Amino acid sequence: MKEHTFLNIINPVKDKMYRLALRLLTSKEAAEDATQEVILKLWSRKEKIKDYANVEAFAMTVTKNYCLDQLKLKQNNQLRIVHQNYESHNISLQKEVELNDEMTWLGKIVEKLPEQQRMIFQLRDVEQYDYEEIAEIMEMNQTAIRVALSRARKSIRENLIKKHNYGIR
Repeated sequence: MKEHTFLNIINPVKDKMYRLALRLLTSKEAAEDATQEVILKLWSRKEKIKDYANVEAFAMTVTKNYCLDQLKLKQNNQLRIVHQNYESHNISLQKEVELNDEMTWLGKIVEKLPEQQRMIFQLRDVEQYDYEEIAEIMEMNQTAIRVALSRARKSIRENLIKKHNYGIR
C-alpha cells in the first residue's frame, strides 16, 4: 500500500481518533501524541489494513487500547478523564458561565462513571457511532452496549438532577 492510499483511508478517521484520545487522556498534547503513535502503528500494519471490513472501527479500537495503556503507565498518573468541549462566542457572559459550570459538573459526573460506561457514552453520545460500530470497537455485544449506555445516562441524569435540586425542598 502506498502512502497516498493509506492517507486516504486514515484521514477521515483521524479527527475521531484524536477526540477519543482527548476524552481518555484529557491533555491535548497527550492526545496528539497518541493519535500520531496510533497512525504509526497502523502504517506499520498497512498491508493488513485492507483486510479489515471496518478500518474505522479497527483504528478506534487501536486508539482506545493505546490510550488505556498510556493511562496505566506511571508517568501518566496525573491524567484524568474530563470532557469540556463547549465553546461559543454568541452568548451572554452569564449564559457562558452557566454552561461552563454545567460542563464542569458533567465532566465530574462522567469521570465517576465506570470505565466501560465512560467509553460507551463517549463513543455513542459524543462521537455518534452506531451500536454495531461500538460493539466492534469495545468487543462486546450490542445488548450489553445498550445496557451500559442506559446505565451511564441514568447515572448522569440522576446526578445532574441532584445537583440542580441541591438546597431546594
